[in-house]
Amino acid sequence: MKRAIIIALSALTICNAQTEINQNQMITPIPDSIPYNKEKAMLGKQLYMDTTLSADGKVSCNTCHDTKTFGVDNQVFSTGINGVMDTPFNSPTTFNAAFNFVQFWNGRAKDLADQARAPFTNPQEMGLNDEAEVIKIIEQNPDYKAKFNKIYGEINMDNITDAIAEFEKTLITPNAPFDRYQKGDENAISEAAKRGWNAFKTNGCVACHQGQNIGGTMYQKIGIFKPYPNQENLGRYEITKVESDKMVFKVPSLRNVAKTAPYYHDGSIPTLDACVQFMAYYQLGKFLDQQTVEDIVAFLESLTGEYNEQF
Repeated sequence: MKRAIIIALSALTICNAQTEINQNQMITPIPDSIPYNKEKAMLGKQLYMDTTLSADGKVSCNTCHDTKTFGVDNQVFSTGINGVMDTPFNSPTTFNAAFNFVQFWNGRAKDLADQARAPFTNPQEMGLNDEAEVIKIIEQNPDYKAKFNKIYGEINMDNITDAIAEFEKTLITPNAPFDRYQKGDENAISEAAKRGWNAFKTNGCVACHQGQNIGGTMYQKIGIFKPYPNQENLGRYEITKVESDKMVFKVPSLRNVAKTAPYYHDGSIPTLDACVQFMAYYQLGKFLDQQTVEDIVAFLESLTGEYNEQF
């Protein structure tokens, strides 16, 4: 009975999603740019790239979220200070993160600035003792001191994270082939990608992966029809302690997904085709035929945008 109810609700969700698709396609192109303060963003980039803001002088934001590789490091788990790879999550991309409704897989940060705060003092990431040490390092740098005094009037964690967040607003990737297709260019994507887009809709993938960021707009449970095998990290439950939040995670963006392997919150799936098939298994309770998988992969590959470095 419980399984029947779940199936019925899932079918209703997909049906509702299809109704919305008929009205507005549910996925919309991202803009070429979003408003940001250039002076703050340039300072934020300097902070984002700075390895001196870590305990061993070797780790920066860019170490795990490399702007040269679409905001990730393509590792299962990122390497923090002293070469230790011991983080519970696969590093999510910082590209297009400005469009996410919350940050981190479990949504523990409400926005970009909040997200930028935690890694400095996380013992598995940048490993500084406390926020006072972060501020001290920056205060001892004459260049930083002059810039913070000019822009903010003082150096504190709110201003430090605000600058980083301002830089991350520039990490967007517009003009993906699928964006151009949505704007009317019928030749922007292949016939396989068009079939994949249709399969993406008819199989209900768009019920969760929607909006400008093709994800990042909601929480969902992974393992609706089949239990997800890795139960070591329980997602939102780790934050809320609410039983129904077990294995609930922020739905990831699919923009540039062809460039950001490995996949899932635990980095357990190395390839995009396997990711599509296993997602159908866990979330839909079925296997897709090989042609459908290949078509959906072609669609996902059409979501790779263009990063135009601003400065």
